[in-house]
Amino acid sequence: MNKILVVDDDLGIQKQLKWALTDSEVVFAVDRASAITQLRRFEPTVVTLDLGLPPDPANASEGLKALTEILTLAPATKVIVVTGNDDRENALKAINLGAYDYYQKPIDTQILNLIIQRAAVLANLEKENRKLSNPDSAMGGIIGISDAITSVARKAEKISQTDISTLLLGESGTGKEVFARAIHNTSNRRDKRFVAINCASIPENLLESELFGYEKGAFTGANKTTKGKIETAEGGTLFLDEIGDMPLGLQAKMLRFLQERVIERIGGREELPVDVRVVCATHRDLQEMVKQETFREDLFYRIGEISIVIPPLRDRENDVILLAKTFMNQYCDEYGAKVKGFTDDAIEAMRQHKWNGNIRELQNKLKSAVVLAEGAHLTADDLGLYSFGTSEINQVFNLREVREIAESKAIRQAYVQAEQNISKTSELLGVTRPTLYSLIDKYGLDELKTKS
Repeated sequence: MNKILVVDDDLGIQKQLKWALTDSEVVFAVDRASAITQLRRFEPTVVTLDLGLPPDPANASEGLKALTEILTLAPATKVIVVTGNDDRENALKAINLGAYDYYQKPIDTQILNLIIQRAAVLANLEKENRKLSNPDSAMGGIIGISDAITSVARKAEKISQTDISTLLLGESGTGKEVFARAIHNTSNRRDKRFVAINCASIPENLLESELFGYEKGAFTGANKTTKGKIETAEGGTLFLDEIGDMPLGLQAKMLRFLQERVIERIGGREELPVDVRVVCATHRDLQEMVKQETFREDLFYRIGEISIVIPPLRDRENDVILLAKTFMNQYCDEYGAKVKGFTDDAIEAMRQHKWNGNIRELQNKLKSAVVLAEGAHLTADDLGLYSFGTSEINQVFNLREVREIAESKAIRQAYVQAEQNISKTSELLGVTRPTLYSLIDKYGLDELKTKS
């Protein structure tokens, strides 16, 4: 059961919540000191905090101090502040200090219970994710707790204990290199090097020398003997990303290395034994390429002794929110931003978005949103996403309104993507600058004109 700490000096409210929160273990405190004591003793998942605490119940000073102490001692705790119905200013101040949400009196136990349960679910998701993403855990670095990703992580963990060649399949941006590094870091080769090479990013005439190295004088400019990526990975793991883009002529040489575990540098005559674990990855359909004779069938079966399909982000349930929070914190630290979380419309927009670019697309959205954000909580507009949630649908009267909502949001999204440049925004939208100004006037987007 989730542990809920109720901080309120009103005994009537305490009794009301005790009977309402029957699915949780509820403990109580009446002031800041007793709240901290209960926090240390019970480690609650969620805290409801009345801002009007003694000895100054008429003001929010004591409640805000309690909030700060709670989040300092237990930053993962979800705090829901409870305020008077005319005290929105202090509620927003509490949100800026890190409170999860706020609720205004009089208390409707059904609604407050719903907010508490939602906070508890998120807190437990984050707790499980911290275990998984801990670098010292089994598959450190893999963020997510959905069935889709944990199933794949378990397979990768089992594979890591062997030297079997592994093929990672999945769309671009799904995190194939993250999985490759996790396999290396949990194997008995983790104290050796992890060497990665992207077969698609290196010109065909250079890829062979990058992989196999070359002897001095092998070609013009070869002034010294140089080891290739395969040799430098000795004892460790070699990660061949986008192996589907490897030239057909080089595939035969790669096959021989995988079969014999020996290489010959370009211009060399000596066979050099190499001990490496090989992990390959591609977003291409290798079986179809084999049929079209653009990828060797024997190499396909050699690199894919075991294949793992990494699911796209859209199939990973609530992982998108966990990943978003992780990236948000990472970019806040990197750029010194003060963003603390997401608005409800941002969370809904992230859940609805198809994420064709997968995790890489999510990272890009979060980075630009954190850098450009003006508030403490990122909105759907900050993320450049369009959210058409239930509340919005209920407010729409006809197709004209749907079009207006879509067009205004598209303009805002393009404006963010164009880095607040009107000319670039018009280019992205495929309209002239005068037309864009007309649309800005039509939809009342005056803040775009003032920044231009």
